[in-house]
Amino acid sequence: MTKTKNKTENPMRIIKIEKIVLSVGGSKENLEKGTKLLHLLSKRKPAKIKTRKRIPALGVSPGMEVGAVVTLRKNPEEVLKRMIVAIDNTLKTKQISENNFSFGIKEYIEIPGMEYQRDIGIMGLDVTVVFKRSGRRVGIRKIKRGKVSKKQRISKEEIIKFMEENFNTKFK
Repeated sequence: MTKTKNKTENPMRIIKIEKIVLSVGGSKENLEKGTKLLHLLSKRKPAKIKTRKRIPALGVSPGMEVGAVVTLRKNPEEVLKRMIVAIDNTLKTKQISENNFSFGIKEYIEIPGMEYQRDIGIMGLDVTVVFKRSGRRVGIRKIKRGKVSKKQRISKEEIIKFMEENFNTKFK
C-alpha cells in the first residue's frame, strides 16, 4: 500500500531539494588540491571555473582557472546530512536566501567518514543547497516556456521550517 499525504495538502506546494553544489576556489596548486577534494567527496569529476575579467590587484587574468564545482542531484539528502553534521547542525538566518542557502566548511576532515589526505592537506569548501517545488521546469525549459507564479518560490521561513523538521537544524 502506498503512503498517502494529508488530503488538504497541495502536492504542488511540497518542498524538495533540487541539488547540492560543492565548490572550492583557488589558483594553480590549491585548485588541483580542491578538485581532488571534490572528487573524493562526490565520486564525480569537478568542472573548473574560468574567469572572464582581469583583476590586476589579485593577479587574475581572463581564461585563468580560479575554482572547481560539482553538482549533486541524486540522493541529495544523504550528502546534506553529512555536510550539516560538519557544522554542528547550526545555520545562520543570513545564510538563507530565496530558494536556497549556502554555508562553508572550514576543514573537510570535520565531515563524518572523511580522513585526512596527505596530498590534499587541510582545505575547506562551500556548500549550496537549492530547493524547488513541482512545476519549476515550466519556467526553465526551452520549448513552450511558461510563467511561474511568485507563490512557487520558497521563502526563508519555509526553508527554515523544512530544515528544522527534516534535518533537526538549529538557526541563529
